[in-house]
Amino acid sequence: MFLGLDGIEISLLITFLCLLGGILTGYPVAFALAGSGLISFAIIAALAENGLLLKEVVDVNAAPYLDLIAQGITKDHISKFNHPELPTVLLPLFERGLDDAINRTISFIVNRMNERVFAGPSIETLLAVAMFVLMGIALERSRIANDLLTTMARVFGPLPGGLAVSVVVVGAFLAASTGIVGATVVTMGLLSLPTMLRHKYSPELATGVITASGTLGQIIPPSIVIVLLGTLAGDIYATAQEGRAKLAGCTDALTYLGSPAVLSVGTLFKAAIIPGIFLAFLYGLYAFGYALWKPHMAPAVHFDEQEGHSRGRRHSLTWFVAIPLIGIALAIGAFSLNLAGSQTIVTGANAFVNDGPELRTAVSEQCKASMIELHGQEKWDRSVARKQELADKAASGDAAVVLTEEEEYAKALGNAAPLSGLVLVIGLMLGLILTTAYGVRPDYDRRPLIIGGAGVAALLIADWVVVHPQMTPGVTTMVYLLPILAILYGLRAAFPRLSEVDILRVVFPPLVLVVAVLGSILGGITNPTPAAALGAAGAIMLAAQRKLTDEGKGQRSIILQSTFAIVVMLLIGVNFDLRTSVEDTGFENWAAMLVTFGAYYFAMFGLLYACWVLWSHRILAPIVRESAKVTSMVFAILIGSQMLNLVLISFGGEDYIQTFLRSFEEEWVVFLIVMVIMFVLGFVLDFLEIIYIVVPIVGPVIYGGTLDPAWVTIMITVNLQTSFLTPPFGFALFYLRGVAPPEVTTGHIYRGVVPFIIIQVIGLSLLWMFPSIVTILPALLPQN
Repeated sequence: MFLGLDGIEISLLITFLCLLGGILTGYPVAFALAGSGLISFAIIAALAENGLLLKEVVDVNAAPYLDLIAQGITKDHISKFNHPELPTVLLPLFERGLDDAINRTISFIVNRMNERVFAGPSIETLLAVAMFVLMGIALERSRIANDLLTTMARVFGPLPGGLAVSVVVVGAFLAASTGIVGATVVTMGLLSLPTMLRHKYSPELATGVITASGTLGQIIPPSIVIVLLGTLAGDIYATAQEGRAKLAGCTDALTYLGSPAVLSVGTLFKAAIIPGIFLAFLYGLYAFGYALWKPHMAPAVHFDEQEGHSRGRRHSLTWFVAIPLIGIALAIGAFSLNLAGSQTIVTGANAFVNDGPELRTAVSEQCKASMIELHGQEKWDRSVARKQELADKAASGDAAVVLTEEEEYAKALGNAAPLSGLVLVIGLMLGLILTTAYGVRPDYDRRPLIIGGAGVAALLIADWVVVHPQMTPGVTTMVYLLPILAILYGLRAAFPRLSEVDILRVVFPPLVLVVAVLGSILGGITNPTPAAALGAAGAIMLAAQRKLTDEGKGQRSIILQSTFAIVVMLLIGVNFDLRTSVEDTGFENWAAMLVTFGAYYFAMFGLLYACWVLWSHRILAPIVRESAKVTSMVFAILIGSQMLNLVLISFGGEDYIQTFLRSFEEEWVVFLIVMVIMFVLGFVLDFLEIIYIVVPIVGPVIYGGTLDPAWVTIMITVNLQTSFLTPPFGFALFYLRGVAPPEVTTGHIYRGVVPFIIIQVIGLSLLWMFPSIVTILPALLPQN
C-alpha cells in the first residue's frame, strides 16, 4: 500500500500517466496508445514482480462475507465499495504469476484483434467507415462547401448575425454530406472567417461558430463516430444484457426482455437526426441572439443581388410556403385516415407473427419473478392469458375463429389502403418540384409544368381507382406509363428552371445523395454498409459531374444518364420480383430482369467513366489517398487501443472500475459519473481514444441495466462531439488556428468556443430531461 492506494489503483495511475505522456510526445495516436500500453505493463510487471504492488480484496473466507452469501446476495454484488465493513486481505497483483499474466494478455490480444478488427461479426459494419470517408472526401473535393457558403451568405446575410447563421446552416448540411470535421472547419475558416472579420464581426463569435458548426458531422448522420461507437456499443449491449438475463435466472436476454437485445447502427442514425438538428438550431439561435444583443459585433450584411426575376411576397408565400404545407398536410391526413399506406397482402402464418403472447411464460420461478419485476404483473398475466387462449383454440379446433385462406386474403384485401403510400410520397415530391419550378420562374412557358402536374394527378387517380394489390407488376407499370411520361415531360422543363436559382442548383444534387443514403437506412431498406457504398459511388459521380459542368460539358453527360439508370433499377426492384430461383417466373419478371441488368451495366459504366474523369483531372488519386490515410488511422487507433485495454484487463483494472460503478444503486448516478468523466477526458483525449479505451471499460455497466441503449449511445456521442471544442487539445481549435489570419489569436478562438461548450452542456441536459427527443424516430421508423 502506498499513500493508501492498493496495487490496482497504483497500476491504473501508472497506465493513465503513461497514456498522457505518450500523447504529449506528439507521436501518432495509434503508436502512442500501443506504446503506452507496453510501457505501463512493463513498469507494473517490474513492480509486481518485486512485491511492491499488492491488491486489496474482500476476504471470501471471513464470516461477514459468508453471512451475506447466506442472505442470497450474489458475489457479484459484494465488494469493498458497497460493503466497506468487510475484512480484506492483500494478494499479489498477478495471482497466478507474471508469466501466466503475459501469456493470457498475448492470448487476449490475438482473440480481441480477431473479434473486433479482422474477422468479427462487426467487421461488415466497420467497412462503412471507409465508404463514408470516401464519400465525404469526394464531396469536399467537389468544392460543395465553397458554393454553399457563398449562396447561404446571400440568403441569411441581411439578417442580424446572418453570416454566423449561414455558417451554422452550411455546417449542418456538410455534416450530413461529408462529415469530415477537419475539412469542414478548414474550408469554412478559409472562406467565411475573412468575410466575417471584414464586415466587423466579433472574432470570438466568428471563430466559435465556425469551430462548433464544423463538429456537427460527429452527430448528424451519416456520422463516422456513430458507426464506430455503434458497432462497439452493439456488441457490449448484447453481451451485457445476456449477463443480466443470466443473473435474473433466465436462459437468455430474449426471454427476459421480451425482445432481442440488439442495437444497430441504423437505429442510432435514426436516433441522432433530431438531436443533431437540435444542436444546430441552438448554435444558430445563439448567433442570432448575440447579434440582437450586440448588433455592432454581428451586423447584417447586404450582398449584391444577382440578376433574376422579381417576385412579389404574395407569390413567394403561395408557391414556396402555402402549397408545400397544404400538400404535406394532405399527405399526413391520408396516412392518418388509412387512405394511404401499405398495400402488401399478408396471409397465413406470417399474418399472425405478432399475435402471440407478449412474453415467454415457460420459465423458471426465479426468471418469472424477475420478469414480473421488470415488466409488471399486468403484462405477465396478459401473456399467460393469451397463451392459454391460443392453446384452447388449438385444442378445440374452433372453426369460427380459424379463417380459410380465401377468407384471410379477402379480409386483408379489405384492410389494405386504397392508395399506395409510396406512390403518394413520390407524387408529392414530384408535385413540389413542379410547383417550385413555376414559383421561381413564373414568366416562362407554363404548359410543360401543367402537363407534368396533370401527370402527377393522373398517377394518384390511377393508383386509387385502377391499381389494386391483385394486379401484376407488368399491368401496373402499363397503367402508370402515360402519367409517368407526362411527369417526365414536365420535369424536363422544371429542372433547367430550378438550376437557374443558385440555392437550388447548389443544394439539390448533394441533398438528393444524402436523402438516398439516409433514406435507405431510415426506411429499413438496407443497413449502413451498402448505403455507404451507394454514397461513395454517388459522391464520385457528383464530383465528376461538377468537373464536367465547370468545363461546359455537363448538359448531356453519361453520368446524368447513368444516374437515371440507377433510378430505373430502384423502381423495378421495388415493383417486380427479380428472384431467378422462383419456379413460376412470368414473362414480365424476366423482362424486368433484363431491363435491370442493362441499367446496372450502364450505371457501372457511368461510375467507371466518372472515375476516369476525376483521374484525368488528377482528382481521383488525392481522394483515394486521403481516404486511405483516414481509414488507416481509424483502424490503427482501434488496434492500439485494444492493446491498452488488454493491459488494464491483465492486472484487474477493468474489473475494478466496473465493480466501483456497480456499487451505486441508481443507474442514472452511474451514467452521470461516466458522462462527467468523458467530458473531462475530452479536454486531453481524442474522441477515438475515448471510444476505444473508456467505452469498453464502462460499457458493460451502463449498457447492462434498464437505460435505453440508443439514448445512452447518442448522449455519449454528443459528449464526444464536445471533445473537438474543449481547450487545450480540441482538434477543431487546431484546425482553425492553422488557417486563421494573423489578427485572430489563440485567445480569440478559446474565448469564442466557450459559449458553444456551454450550449453543448445545455443540449446534453435537455436530452437527459427529455429522452424522447432521441427515442421518437427509432420508435416510428422501420427497424433495420
